[in-house]
Amino acid sequence: MFRDRSSAERAYQSLHERGYSKDDVHLMMSDETRDRHFADNSEHTELGDKAMEGAGVGSAIGGTAGAIIGAIAAIGTSVALPGLGLIIAGPLAAALAGAGAGGLTGGLVGALVGSGIPEEHATEYEEGIKNGGIVMGVKPRNAEDSKYFEEQFRNNDADKVYRY
Repeated sequence: MFRDRSSAERAYQSLHERGYSKDDVHLMMSDETRDRHFADNSEHTELGDKAMEGAGVGSAIGGTAGAIIGAIAAIGTSVALPGLGLIIAGPLAAALAGAGAGGLTGGLVGALVGSGIPEEHATEYEEGIKNGGIVMGVKPRNAEDSKYFEEQFRNNDADKVYRY
């Protein structure tokens, strides 16, 4: 979890340098955080573009769990969840769709737990997002990448860095 755009951008760059693309990266933040750090008038970067992918989609799909799940399945990588006030981008968006309507209507914690994140960490992520944090994750291809990313995230001021 990152507290500002510059820290998140530096960590994202470490992923990119190892050959990971924006489609490999999970990204979660509140609508307010997205608007503050990644608004249309901000510098265009790959991470910024990823953050803005779901903008406008949420208002088009409405707030019902069935519509949200259908929209995630249709667009695959990014969605705005208006009922939760969240932007979720990357492979996690599809995993959350797989968690089903119960996970989404139960809030972010239920959806994250349904996708395999321990409840105590899901609760920390939800609280961090509510307080303006940017949650980023990736599924490393090997143990070397896992260790490297953990070090890079910590060196770039990440909080709540976990391996799963």
